[in-house]
Amino acid sequence: MDIEEFFESMPFARLLGVEVTEAADGHAEGRIEMREELSWNADRVMAHGGVTFTLADTVGGAALVSEVNQPVPTIDMRIDYLNAGTGDLRAEADVVRLGGDVGTVDVDVYATDGNHVATARGVYKTG
Repeated sequence: MDIEEFFESMPFARLLGVEVTEAADGHAEGRIEMREELSWNADRVMAHGGVTFTLADTVGGAALVSEVNQPVPTIDMRIDYLNAGTGDLRAEADVVRLGGDVGTVDVDVYATDGNHVATARGVYKTG
């Protein structure tokens, strides 16, 4: 399975501009270029929480797909927003547990300026 191609063909991720840049051995990275229509603030471009969440969920899924080589629907995801997402965002995800039926992934999202924007934990169906 071509992981980057799989996620680039996902309509919602494509609409937002989510790009999976790396996915192998339970680790994935991705990014999203911020633009005005993804902002929650009319005066300054700052990522809407849903944009940050989608980036985390997509990159988290990619980390797990790199281990199981099949689509992994999200069962649950918890996210803690730490700072405003200004500028482009990037995410890094690592599988922390891979079971027969579910897998767990930790994800960190950062802004261009290095600010830690969010931390998330996703649970995905693997079997």
